[in-house]
Amino acid sequence: MFDNPGPRIFALPPGVDFPERLVAGLRARMAGQPPEAMAGVLLYVNTQRMRRRIVELFTAEGASFLPRLRLVTDVAALPGLPAAVPPLRRRLQLTQLIGRLLDAQPDLAPRSALFDLADSLATLMDEMQGEGVPPSAIAALDVSDHSAHWHRTQSFMGIVAPFFEGEEAPDSQQRQRMAVERLSTLWQSAPPQGSVIVAGSTGSRGTTALFMQAVAALPQGALVLPGYDFDLPAPVWDGLADAMTAEDHPQYRFHKILTMLGATPAEVQRWIGDEAPCPARNRLISLSLRPAPVTDQWLTEGRLLTDLAEAARDMTLIEAPGPRAEAMAVAMLMRKAAEDGRRVALITPDRGLTRQVTAALDRWGILPDDSAGRPLPLSPPGRFLRHITRLFGQRLTGEALLTLLKHPLTATGADRGNHLRWTRDLELEFRRNGPPFPTGETLATWAATRPQDGIADWARWLGEVFAGVEEAGTRSLTDHVTAHLALAEALATGPGGADSGELWLKEAGEAAQAKVAELVAEAEQGGDLTPADYGDLFDAILSTGEVRDPTQPHPDLMIWGTLEARVQGADLVILGGLNDGIWPQLPPPDPWLNRQMRLKAGLLLPERRIGLSAHDYQQAIAAPEVVLTRAIRDAEAETVPSRWLNRLMNLMSGLGEQGGPEALAGMRARGHEWLALAAALETPAHEVPLARRPAPRPPIAARPQKLAVTGIRTLIRDPYAIYARHILRLFALDPLRQAPDARLRGSILHSVLEDFVKTRRPDAPETRDEARARLMRIADAVLAKDTPWPAARALWRARLERAADFFLDAEAASGGTPVILEEQGRVALGPLPFTLTAKPDRIDLLADGRLHILDYKTGTPPTKKQQAQFDKQLLLEAAMAERGGFKGLETAEVAKISYIGLGTSPKIEETALDPEMLGKVWEDLHRLIGRYLSAEQGYASRRAMFGERFPGDYDHLARFGEWEMSDPPEPQDVP
Repeated sequence: MFDNPGPRIFALPPGVDFPERLVAGLRARMAGQPPEAMAGVLLYVNTQRMRRRIVELFTAEGASFLPRLRLVTDVAALPGLPAAVPPLRRRLQLTQLIGRLLDAQPDLAPRSALFDLADSLATLMDEMQGEGVPPSAIAALDVSDHSAHWHRTQSFMGIVAPFFEGEEAPDSQQRQRMAVERLSTLWQSAPPQGSVIVAGSTGSRGTTALFMQAVAALPQGALVLPGYDFDLPAPVWDGLADAMTAEDHPQYRFHKILTMLGATPAEVQRWIGDEAPCPARNRLISLSLRPAPVTDQWLTEGRLLTDLAEAARDMTLIEAPGPRAEAMAVAMLMRKAAEDGRRVALITPDRGLTRQVTAALDRWGILPDDSAGRPLPLSPPGRFLRHITRLFGQRLTGEALLTLLKHPLTATGADRGNHLRWTRDLELEFRRNGPPFPTGETLATWAATRPQDGIADWARWLGEVFAGVEEAGTRSLTDHVTAHLALAEALATGPGGADSGELWLKEAGEAAQAKVAELVAEAEQGGDLTPADYGDLFDAILSTGEVRDPTQPHPDLMIWGTLEARVQGADLVILGGLNDGIWPQLPPPDPWLNRQMRLKAGLLLPERRIGLSAHDYQQAIAAPEVVLTRAIRDAEAETVPSRWLNRLMNLMSGLGEQGGPEALAGMRARGHEWLALAAALETPAHEVPLARRPAPRPPIAARPQKLAVTGIRTLIRDPYAIYARHILRLFALDPLRQAPDARLRGSILHSVLEDFVKTRRPDAPETRDEARARLMRIADAVLAKDTPWPAARALWRARLERAADFFLDAEAASGGTPVILEEQGRVALGPLPFTLTAKPDRIDLLADGRLHILDYKTGTPPTKKQQAQFDKQLLLEAAMAERGGFKGLETAEVAKISYIGLGTSPKIEETALDPEMLGKVWEDLHRLIGRYLSAEQGYASRRAMFGERFPGDYDHLARFGEWEMSDPPEPQDVP
C-alpha cells in the first residue's frame, strides 16, 4: 500500500468526517488490487464506536472484504500475559490502605472521601504505568521546598510500590504496556507482511504513543492523525516543545508524537486530497488558538485573513440570557433540522444542558439519541439502592421509611395496591401524630387501630424487614453487601411475594445488577467499613454506570459527548455550554502530586485534559455548519465565556480592516433570531391574567363564631388565614420530617415550667440551689420524654440552664401565687354571637387580691407597641379575667401582664393595667369582630404581616406572588 519510506504519518484536517474519509482513503489506495487485498490490512482504531462506523461505511457500498479491525486496547489480548487485576479489586485494596492512612493522619481528608481518594490513586497508578514512571521516580523527587502535605503523600506512595512489582498480577495499564513492549520486540524480528495502520489516535497516553511508534517503524506501518492543523506555521510548532506553556494547545500531542518518531510537521502528509469543509474557518480558528506566549502573532498574521466573511458565513453565535433560553434555542435548532431532513448533533460536556434540551424537545414528541444515556444512580433501581445504604447505622426516621415505601420498586412482587393505600394512611399518621423514629412496636400499635384486613400483617412485615438496621456497625464489606441486598430484595418482594419484583428487570435493573454483581465478586478485598463508609463506597461504584433508554430515538438528532464527536459526522453541529468551567472543564484536584512534581516525574500535566478538549473543539467547530451557544448567566452569577470562544471573539473584534467585527455581528444576529423564536415560544399566545389580592366574603352563617385569643392576632395580621382555616377547614399538614423546631421548643419549655410550678410545695420552702436543681431535674425528665433528638436535647437543656437563674429571679420578684396553669376560659361577646376563648400559661394571685397574667416565650417577647396593635393575647386574657372568663376568678381585677422571654437574651416585658386600657381593648375587640360579622367585610390576605417575607400557611392558596403587598384587596362574595 505504501511506497515511501517511513515513518509514514498521514492526517486529516479538522472538520472532516474522519471515519468516512479514512475509508475513502483506504479504498483509493487499494484501487487496482484484488478485492481480498483489503483483508490483509490490519487497522487499529481507538474506540468501539469508530470501529462500528467503519464497518457501516464499508457495508454501505455493497458486499466486500473488510480490513481486520482492531481496537488499540486489543493489543493486551496477546497470549502469554497474566490476567489483569479487575479495576474494582485494586480500588478496594487501595481503600484499605488509605483508610489506615486517614486513621493515622485524619487531617489529610474526611472519611467520606475514602473511595474517591482510592479512585484518584488508582488513576495515578494507571497513569504511572502507562507513562512508564516507576514509584522510585516519585520517591526521588525533591520536595524540600514543598509543604508537609506533599512529604506525607510522597512517603505514602512508597506503600503502593509493591503493586508495581512483578508481572503476576498487573493492572490493566501495566498489562497493556507489557503487551505493547512484547509486540514491539516481536515485530522487530518478524514484522507483519501486510499494512498496519493506527487511525484516529492522538497518542496522548504513553502506552498508546509507544504502540504508534512501533507501528510507524514497520515496513508497511502508518499513522493517520485526526484533526491535524495543516495551517500551523513551523515557528509555532517549535514553540510547542515546552509542556508547561503548551500542553493545553490542541496540537501539542501531535508535536509530542512527531518528536518521538523523529519526524517534523512538514513530513505529515494528507491522507486524502480533500480540503476541510471551510478552509478559511480553519485558518481563523488555528490563529485564535495560538499558545498564549505567541498571541502577538494575531497582529501580524491577522492581516492575512482576508476571507473572514466566508469563515463566519456558516457560524452562528447564541449568547442566551440563561440556561433555559439556551436550551430552548438549541431545541428549536434541532427541531428545524429534523424537519428539513438534516443530521444534527449537539456536542457538549454539560449534562445539565443536555437534560434541558431533551425535556424541551419532548414537547414536540421528539426523543434525541443521547450517547451518554442516563446516569445509573438516577434510575429507579439506583435511587432505591442508594436510599437503602443510608439506613444502616441510623435510627429509622418516618421520612426515610416513607421514601422507601413509596418508591415504585417497593412491593412490586406482591399486592402493591394495598401497600400504597396503607402507606398513605401511615404517612397521615406520621404527619399528625409521629413518632419521628418509628419502630416495629409503634407500627404494630398503629395497625391495631385500623379496621382494614391485612394491615396488621403488613405492619408486622415492615417491622421484620427493618429490624436491626440501627444496630449495624463496622463490619466486613461482604457483610455490608449481603445485608444491603437482602433488605433491597425483601422490600421489592413485599409481604407474601415470591420474587424480587421489578428490582432487577429492564435495562436499569440489569445495569444495577451488573454493578452489584461486580461488587459482590470483589467484596472480600474491601476489609472492614463503617456504615457511612460503605454508603459512600457504594455511591461511588454506582456512579460509574449508565443506562441507555430502550425507546427508539430520532435517527437524525444526536447528543454527543466530545469523544463521540470525533468519530461521527453531521450536517449541523451545535457546540453547547461554551462557558469556562464547563468547556473546558476544570482539571480535577490531584491530592497526590502537584503540577511541578508531575513535570519532574515525567507524568502528564493537568493541562492535558484542557488540551484534549481544545482539540475536540477545534475539530467540531470546523464542521460544515456550526452553532456556538452559551448562557450569559447561570443560577448564581454571570458566567465567563469559554477561553476558546473568548479568543475567537477577541480576534475577530480586532480585525477591523478585514471585516472581523461585521462577521462577528452577523454571527450574533443569526443567534438573536433563534433566541427571539425561543422567547416567542415561551410567551403565551394570550396574556395570562394574574390573580388579584383576595378578600373573600363568605356568608355570615359560615363565619367563625368562636376564636382563641391567639386567633385574634391572626385575624388582625392575616384575615385570609382565618377564612382558610375556620371556614374552608383547611389545615396545614405537619412536615413529614419531624424536627426539633421552635414550636416544639416552646411546648417543652411550657411543660417544664408548668411542672416546676405545680410541684412547688408552699409548706416546704426550698433554697435557691434546691429550686434550681429541681427545675433542671424536671427539664431532664421532660426532654427525655418528648425530645428524641440527642443534639437538640443537649442544646435546649443548655439554654434552659443559662436562663434558669433569670427565671428564678423573676419567680422570687413576682410575689404571687399561681391559681391557674394552662386552664381553658371563655367569654361571650354579647350582643354579638361570638365567643372568645383562652388558655393562659399562668395566672398568679397577688397579695392585694389582684391578678398577674404571665406568658412564657422562647424568643423575644412582643413590645408594648406590638401588643397595642397586634399581639393582644395577654390584654384580651386580662379583659376576660375581669369579666369572669376563668373559673374561680369571677370577680378578680388584673393588676398587670408580663411576657417572660427565656431566649438567648432573657427579658421581661411587663405592662401595668388600668380599667380604661382594658375597656378600650374590649371595645376594639367588639368593633373588630362586629366588622367581620358584616357581609361587606372580606378576609383580606396578608393585611398587616410582621414582614413582607414572613411566610404564611395559606400564601399559595391566596396566590401570593402574583400580586404585591401594595395592591388593594379585591372583595368577592363566595358561597
